[in-house]
Amino acid sequence: MDINSFMQTASAYALPVLFAITLHEAAHAYSANHFGDPTAADEGHLSLNPLNHISLFGTILLPLIMVMMSLPPLGYAKPVPVEIDKLRDPKLHSACVAAAGPAANLLMGVGWMVVWVVLRHALGMDGHDFFVKMAEAGVAINSVMIVVNLIPIPPLDGGGILMGILPDIISRKLEWFDRHPLVIIIPLLALVNYPPVLQFLIECTYAVQRVFHMAVQPLLALLLP
Repeated sequence: MDINSFMQTASAYALPVLFAITLHEAAHAYSANHFGDPTAADEGHLSLNPLNHISLFGTILLPLIMVMMSLPPLGYAKPVPVEIDKLRDPKLHSACVAAAGPAANLLMGVGWMVVWVVLRHALGMDGHDFFVKMAEAGVAINSVMIVVNLIPIPPLDGGGILMGILPDIISRKLEWFDRHPLVIIIPLLALVNYPPVLQFLIECTYAVQRVFHMAVQPLLALLLP
């Protein structure tokens, strides 16, 4: 990837990435606070200020490195602290807190798809227009975040949901991975470079994007002749 192409891609992705990460993490904090644990809110994670959620390496450098390597722009933000024992129903509500992040990305993905439809079919913008590319980046990054975060392994959100569903005897064993995230994150990043795994993740992101597209069908019906 040449430097001009890289800068154009980075510019188009910048705002969608900030929104995707900030609202994802804020959704975790809001959900935890709603269900009785104010820890994340007290530490500023309920804020929509991106600086409260961004990790220099995990949010900025790592995704850029992976884009330059033609890999999905995986990364991570500052973890949202949740004290499960403070939740009114620790098992059920911890699963709800974990699901809140991907749910926020689902709503944002649909939102960016609406923006794309309006730009292309209502305003007639070309596919090469910067704002069209930004909307496409919003669809892409949110679909990737949904797929990756729903992998059912702690400390990912899918692991948190799984721990809320499984019997306590199994959930307690999985908590070890939640306390030692690098044991999972590093092998996961290595696995992404394995072609069958990468292809599976790409197919999953396409499936999520088809859901986004289905959600805007009523709007398309209004705009298309």
